[in-house]
Amino acid sequence: MSHTPATARHLLRRPDGDTTPRFSYGADYNPEQWPREVWDEDVRLMREAGVTVVSLGIFSWARLQLAEDVWDFGWLDEVMDLLHAGGIAVDLATATASPPPWLTTAHPEILPVTERGETLWPGARQHWRPTSPVFREYALRLVTTLAERYAEHPALAAWHVNNELGCHNLYDYSDDAARAFRLWLRSRYGTIDALNHAWGTAFWSQRYSGFEEILPPRLAASHPNPTQQLDFKRFSSDALKDHLRAERDLLRRITPDVPVTTNFMVMNEMRGMHYADWASEVDFVSNDHYVLPGPRSLDELSFSANLTGNIAGGRPWFLMEHSTSAVNWQPVNRPKRPGELARDSLLHVAHGADAVCFFQWRQSAAGAEKYHSAMVPHAGADSEVFRSVAGLGRVLRELEPAAGSGRAPARAAILFDWESWWAAEQDSHPSSRLNYKQEALDWYSAFLDLGVRADVVPLGTDLDRYDVVVAPVLHMVPQPLAKELTRWTENGGHLLTTYFSGIVDENDHAWLGGYPGPLRDLLGIRIEEFAPLLDGETAELDDGSTGTLWTDRITVTDTGTEVLASYRTGDRAGGPAVTRRAAGRGTATYVSTRLGPEGLCPLLARTLQAAGVPGDLPESVRGRVELTVRAGADAEFWFLVNRTDEPAELPGVTGEVLAGDAPERGEDGEAGPLVLPPRGVTVLRRAAARG
Repeated sequence: MSHTPATARHLLRRPDGDTTPRFSYGADYNPEQWPREVWDEDVRLMREAGVTVVSLGIFSWARLQLAEDVWDFGWLDEVMDLLHAGGIAVDLATATASPPPWLTTAHPEILPVTERGETLWPGARQHWRPTSPVFREYALRLVTTLAERYAEHPALAAWHVNNELGCHNLYDYSDDAARAFRLWLRSRYGTIDALNHAWGTAFWSQRYSGFEEILPPRLAASHPNPTQQLDFKRFSSDALKDHLRAERDLLRRITPDVPVTTNFMVMNEMRGMHYADWASEVDFVSNDHYVLPGPRSLDELSFSANLTGNIAGGRPWFLMEHSTSAVNWQPVNRPKRPGELARDSLLHVAHGADAVCFFQWRQSAAGAEKYHSAMVPHAGADSEVFRSVAGLGRVLRELEPAAGSGRAPARAAILFDWESWWAAEQDSHPSSRLNYKQEALDWYSAFLDLGVRADVVPLGTDLDRYDVVVAPVLHMVPQPLAKELTRWTENGGHLLTTYFSGIVDENDHAWLGGYPGPLRDLLGIRIEEFAPLLDGETAELDDGSTGTLWTDRITVTDTGTEVLASYRTGDRAGGPAVTRRAAGRGTATYVSTRLGPEGLCPLLARTLQAAGVPGDLPESVRGRVELTVRAGADAEFWFLVNRTDEPAELPGVTGEVLAGDAPERGEDGEAGPLVLPPRGVTVLRRAAARG
């Protein structure tokens, strides 16, 4: 049998072969934490809540394999049968996320090692080395046994490889990692001379005579070689990807018709895994997301869901985990407010998720996550959380016409580059305060505040579909990327980039001749020296905005470069702060300081106007309501999300209401304006836009 391509199915396999798109709904399910009499109650409540899929067996290795040659599948057989009888599909985990105590006792050499040489011992989770051949052997034996046992089970809808790969064991500095790192470097560079050049080992007497001398960037007397650090980040992402492939390939050989996925963590500060590079390795993209508190927390949720949808190539994806209410790992864990459970879930759906799942089904009574919320909380089904969970299940059924539709592309985009993220935030830089994702999020918030849709796209995306592209802190710019950005701009694109962009090449070598390196000619500026700001220090601009974090000493080098704003205070007073150069039919803008969403809005509005990119919503609600559009063959689906705690009226916005409150009708029978309740979501079906 050959592997069924992902395009031939809609996310999950169904026993009847039906490929009709539909939304899936559910959670991680951990029945091994509960006595047998609870299981029947679980299935009954799942049906009441509208649950259609659960992820099963994620942390069950110790329960499945009691010793090296002692297995117990009876309980899992029974759970699989119960779920199938209840009409609930199973995303079955390979259970390799956390090795059991018997394995780590027999083989402590599988345990990860920190940069300080400390062993990470059992007692939590993910205590395994991605490059350990011993761990790989035992893990693949488990995967083989599971796949052969459940290949034909009618509940099996997908395979869930491991769990949150790299969440706790991304960087391992063990001898296994050292050996694998050397092999990776041989493959990348071919010769030791090429590596010495790439790493700049003439500095600090670091020249290597052979690959066998190289180690991971373990704790050193001072800053480790920056390119060594960058390559170790690349290698570590690749090592986890290699483990994903090993499990996936085995599953595809045994069960070629069952799709394979793993849960990414495109969220917050999870920077170590290059998910744009991983996306092609799975049959459908899955993601976990948890909200961090803060004034722009909803914007970050939207940003991450947007990026996930574009990593998935605009195709539907699977929200594998998020929370019904409070989590357990923040300094203060506050519950979600009324409406937020549904709003947060539907915002992921708006950006392309066709499955909405939570961690977890039933809140644990013991263990490290017992205070993490769940679909069935400690209070039981007679609770506001469970009533909200059941309500969301009904909403997803109402939204069924939108299932299978893709993300409708925007006309503006934010370019997101993992390697610039890695390189820009390394040590011994002009400022340790630089936050790559925060700058990208500032621009995204500015788009939201202006009521303009923008895609968040990984590097390598075809930019010709966009009129405006923001490339924040595009620190690493190889020459081919500089040429592509120049071509796109001169052909009519409007590019905006920021401080600390165009600084290094792919080997983390500084471009010489002045910053921003290969982007100097495109931007029409030259920077001799960075001038980062101290904590609490600001720089006022003559357009009324205020800069923080960073300033540059800019010299305008092209007569076609216009100074849009200058510094009014500080050491750079009188010098350019924001510039724009006409380039062919397009423009290239440079922003030399962190302005935040408020300071970026006027600048971005001018660029969008010049590019002919209008706002998507009535001016009265711009900034208060987010619009995201999914497009089907015959219709568009407008997801309108209230970003505020006040009602939002949307005059002139019409369509068939699939979810949310329909407009009230007056005595004359005419429908009034659409009104979104606080933190509310309305979904409209509208006629497809004509290109």
